[in-house]
Amino acid sequence: MTQDDIRTAFIEELTKIAPDIAAEDIGETDHIQDDLGLDSMDVLNLVTALHQRLGVDIPEPDYPRIATLSDAVPYLAAKGAGS
Repeated sequence: MTQDDIRTAFIEELTKIAPDIAAEDIGETDHIQDDLGLDSMDVLNLVTALHQRLGVDIPEPDYPRIATLSDAVPYLAAKGAGS
C-alpha cells in the first residue's frame, strides 16, 4: 500500500466518523481534535476503523502520532498499513 493509498484511507475513514467534514477541507497539518473538532470517542472510532481497514494496531500512547494527516501517513506506513 502506497502512502497515497494510506492518505486516501485515512481521509475516507475520518469523513465517515465525522461526515460534516469535507475531505477537501482537511489540511495536512489540521489536528483532528483541535482543528477538526473530533472528540475522544471519535478518535477511538477512527483508530478502530483504521485498524479494520489497514490491519494496524495503534496503541493509545501513539494516538498523537495520527493527530494530523502529515503525521498519520508516515506513521501508518511504518506500521505496515495494508500489508
